[in-house]
Parts: sequence; structure tokens; C-alpha cells
Amino acid sequence: MEQADVVIVGAGHGGAQSAIALRQNGFEGSVVVVGREAEYPYERPPLSKEYFAREKTFDRLYIRPPTFWAEKEIDFRLSTEVTAVDPKAKQVKLSDGSSLEYGKLIWAAGGDPRRLSCPGAELAGVHAVRTRADCDRMMAEVDDGAKNFVVIGGGYIGLEAAAVLTKVGCNVTLLEALPRVLARVAGEELSAFYEKEHREHGVDLRTEVMVDELVGDGNVVTGVKLADGEVIPADAVIVGIGIVPAVGPLVAAGATGGNGVDIDEYCRTSLPDIYAIGDCAAFACDYVGGQVMRVESVQNANDMATCVAKAICGDEQRYHAFPWFWSNQYDLRLQTAGISAGYDATVMRGSPEDRSFSVVYLKEGRIVALDCVNMVKDYVQGRKAIEANLVPDPAQLADASVPIKELL
Repeated sequence: MEQADVVIVGAGHGGAQSAIALRQNGFEGSVVVVGREAEYPYERPPLSKEYFAREKTFDRLYIRPPTFWAEKEIDFRLSTEVTAVDPKAKQVKLSDGSSLEYGKLIWAAGGDPRRLSCPGAELAGVHAVRTRADCDRMMAEVDDGAKNFVVIGGGYIGLEAAAVLTKVGCNVTLLEALPRVLARVAGEELSAFYEKEHREHGVDLRTEVMVDELVGDGNVVTGVKLADGEVIPADAVIVGIGIVPAVGPLVAAGATGGNGVDIDEYCRTSLPDIYAIGDCAAFACDYVGGQVMRVESVQNANDMATCVAKAICGDEQRYHAFPWFWSNQYDLRLQTAGISAGYDATVMRGSPEDRSFSVVYLKEGRIVALDCVNMVKDYVQGRKAIEANLVPDPAQLADASVPIKELL
């Protein structure tokens, strides 16, 4: 049986950074990365933006050139999945029937796109936006003449997809079941701004609508039927309604978890010598008062990977990385610092009409997060304000001419 000192499950951002950080921290043992896709690790955020819009070729998305991995003596098992974990024998079983013995296991498998549960969800022409293959299929349909797209889901994935589709000349209808877009991650001010932006760019954006079924001609989607009976014509459908954490084999092996797999402050699961990182890992987040949650971001995956790599190399430190996010839509650069969950007040800096503003989220007077649209200085200075537990004067905070750093 093949053996590796460290086996990494998942070849996305977290898996790649785990391998990189191990070598950067002096780890000389054997490292094997198991990835379900055929590709070496690549950046995910540009898929639904620059790559889909053909502004970047795929070779520019690699996290490291393919030759890098061989130079660092990091082995890959691509187009392969882990189907079972045996924590007592310290082995993983692979989809090709072979097994790998590990010293330490890093679970960085991320998640799978959440699928619609309605009739027609399996029709051809219904897409997720998670992998290169997903985007290649959509790009091929655009090349074949697909013009009418229906996007289901008003989170960042859905909004970013809508922005790119309009950019390449498609007609887009975006459907959100909740009363506003971004309802789970942002305040009403930001939601209203992006709804207005998308509508002004030609997106038929509808909230509080429910999808009844996807209709098709044979096995190909042709429309989306709503609960009120309306059928929206569709050459293709994009579903962006979140992910399901890919932790089945870990949970089956006895790992504690509900929404993902639970980890402690050192990113360790309840199973010996097994860590979990990234989108699939649920942890007590310092920036929301210790609330247990999953954080779906490149930052979180990368920082957790570095934390685990250092621990394996003998430098164990608790995970306490600052959370940040970003989203590009049209010519708008949104940068988010902190996590707004549990906020009880907001302060607006700048003007949405000028397309340059920040929404500052407060909890008991303290700044806990900022959503900054084309406001880089607010984002940079706001991070420091959150880390300093700043309790500002709301009137001063609302004055965009006063730099946040002057309030510290």
C-alpha cells in the first residue's frame, strides 16, 4: 500500500495552500494531494468573471505553474476522490480502488453546489458555477447561440454570473426567493444598491419568487416555471443557491459535524491526526463572538491551510485570521471586512448614487464589519477599526470626509 506522511484531500485553494505552506515551513516528508478534477490547483473566483468573459485564459488561473509541484516533490492524484476514511488504520480509500496510508490527513474538499429539488433539475443546460468544466459548458452554449439565461439565486455567485452574462450580450433573468438579494450576508442598503445596479444593466431581477419546476424539450431545459404559473423562456439556467459541504466520508468515519465537519481552534477534527479547513469546516469564529459557522472564502481556506501546515511542522497556534471577502460586478469593486452577522445598526459613509460608499455594521456601538463599494481606504482602515474594537461616534463615522483612521 502506498504511504504518505501527509495526505491532502481537495486540490482547491485550501489544498494547494496546505501543500505550499508545508514546504515553506520546512516540511520534508512526502505529500500527496487527492483532487477530483483533472486540473492542477487553480483560482476559483475568476471562473465566473474573467475566465467566463474570456479576459483570462485558463493557464493564467493556475495557483502555481504545474511544474512547481514536481519541483517541490508534491504528488497529485487527479480525477480521483476519497470514498472512505479509516481513522484507526490511518488509511483513505480512493475512487480508483486503491488506498493511501497517511501520517496526517488534511481535509480540504470544499463543497458541492446545492442542487434544485424541483422537477427538471437534471435537464441538460442547467449549470452550477464551481469548476472549470462548469464554465466551459456554459461558454460552449453561448458560442452555440444561447442568449436567454435564467439565474436562480441572488447571492454573490448569482449576481456575479448575471453581470458577466450581460457583459457578453446575453439576456438575464435573476430569481431570488427572499425579499432581497444578498439577504443572508449583507444589510438592506447594499442589497438595494445591487438590485438597482443590475436592473440598470438590463437584468430582469425578481425577488420573492419561487421556482416550481424546470421545463424542457426532451432532456434539454427550455424554461423555468414559477409558482404562479409563469414560464420564463431559458436557453440555459444557472443555479447559485449555495453549497453542500463535501464531508461525507469524514462523517461516516465518525467525525463530529452537522453543517460541515466541526474543528477546534487548531483546525483539528474529532478524529486523531485529521484536520479540516476551508468551506467545509465549522469553527467558533472569534469575529462573531465565538459563533460556530462555516466561512466560505479564499482567505479562510488559505489561512486555515497555513495554520495546519505550521502545526504539522511543530508550530501549533490557534486559528485567529481576520475574515475578508470581495466581489467584482460590472465596474464595482466590493470589499468586505469582518462578518456582519448579529449587527444591530448600520452607518452609511458616502453615497450609493455616486457608486462609492461604505456600509458600516455596528453591534452595541462597536464596528464589526464594513461593506465597501469602490472605497478602498475605508476597507483598509476599517479592518484596523474592527481589530481595535472601535466604538465610534456615529455622526463622525457617517462623515465620509473624515478618514476612519482618525477615529481610532
